[in-house]
Amino acid sequence: MKKIVLTGLVLCSGLLVQAQSIDKLITVSKVTEIEKVLAADDMQGRRAFTPGIDKASAYIESQFKKIGLQTFDGAKDYKQEFAMTESKRKSLEVTIDGKVIDAGSMLSFSYQPQVSFTENSPIAVVNIRAGDAFGPKFYEYYQSDKNLLVLVDNSFKKAIQNMLHMPMMAATPGKNTVVFVFGPAEATHFSIEATHTITTNKLNNVVGVLKGKSKPNEYVVFSGHYDHLGVGSPGEGMPHDAKDSIYNGANDDAAGTTAVILLADYFKKMDTNERSIIFTAFVAEELGGYGAKYFSKQLDPAQVIAMFNLEMIGTESKWGKNSAYITGFDKSNMGEILQKNLEGSAFKFYADPYPEQQLFYRSDNATLAKLGVPAHTISTSKMDNEPNYHKASDEIETLDMNNMTEIIKAIAISSSTIISGKDTPTRVDTAKLK
Repeated sequence: MKKIVLTGLVLCSGLLVQAQSIDKLITVSKVTEIEKVLAADDMQGRRAFTPGIDKASAYIESQFKKIGLQTFDGAKDYKQEFAMTESKRKSLEVTIDGKVIDAGSMLSFSYQPQVSFTENSPIAVVNIRAGDAFGPKFYEYYQSDKNLLVLVDNSFKKAIQNMLHMPMMAATPGKNTVVFVFGPAEATHFSIEATHTITTNKLNNVVGVLKGKSKPNEYVVFSGHYDHLGVGSPGEGMPHDAKDSIYNGANDDAAGTTAVILLADYFKKMDTNERSIIFTAFVAEELGGYGAKYFSKQLDPAQVIAMFNLEMIGTESKWGKNSAYITGFDKSNMGEILQKNLEGSAFKFYADPYPEQQLFYRSDNATLAKLGVPAHTISTSKMDNEPNYHKASDEIETLDMNNMTEIIKAIAISSSTIISGKDTPTRVDTAKLK
């Protein structure tokens, strides 16, 4: 009986110390300080391949160094570099059954400097017809490894406006070409001539590690992406306001990156983690999640116990303060573990209220989740009514810094039993993923 009572007292004492420490380590002033740097105008919207993204990376690196994190896998610094190939269309000429297609009704995706096709070439003709689900069909063909001429019903033509200037990038570019043409339903005779400028540049994630004490080869990941959209340009379908054309991305996702830095500082100072913790700020999320895809290939997914991806946590959720939702809540029992660890507090995690938006598959958690890792995104963004999403108005003044601080604290406390090795979330059943 004495042993049971003592154990209970030690547990309560530990929780009390944790609660007292967290209020000193994760504060509104610290959250605001970091957020202000990442979302500042001089970051120029943190777009990939710009000086702004390099400046943001350098700041995050400096924070990891100040905290005292180790580098990943013995790297010389916190940068995790990878190459990205970009293709820019120089020209595209398409003729179908004697009709020349106008520039506003077609687009091509290719990583070949020059391509030329006719109906006698190794290229398949496929359709997206009226009534089809345009999005899934578009991405099915866009991600194909075959040469395709895709004939799209004119009812979807408005969708082309944002795609005409869509950046074409890949970490491992294919050798095929995909051309979308809006209007024609058939193509008996056709010719396609296109030229592209191909360039390869490097980007980098920022990765730091806190080695585990008794389970160093079991990893828990905390992540957020630090890239955003840059500076508005009418030529890219982005409004250009003379007063403010900078897409600061304060909520998307300077907020998540701020949380990663604060959590790294917290867990380092607590110094109680039995499992290793990886803190990473991903690049190129806005371009297609390329940073997360590269990062995921550097790990054995069997060793990754859980992933907390933090995306847009700077505003109140649909349930108000002290709440957030977890994407793919039903894919593992991680959400149940987090909520159990918050019993008695004012904070609550909910299941993703926007299942139709497929958020579980759209953020940086998706790559590891598809490999069976209980990898989930935590967010508060009202995806059906978030007024500043992907707009120049996504600035720090629109964020609730007090509520954001409480969310970061809740993540720290709720993840404690996973960090300590006491709880291990169930794996994602990859056979049931869509």
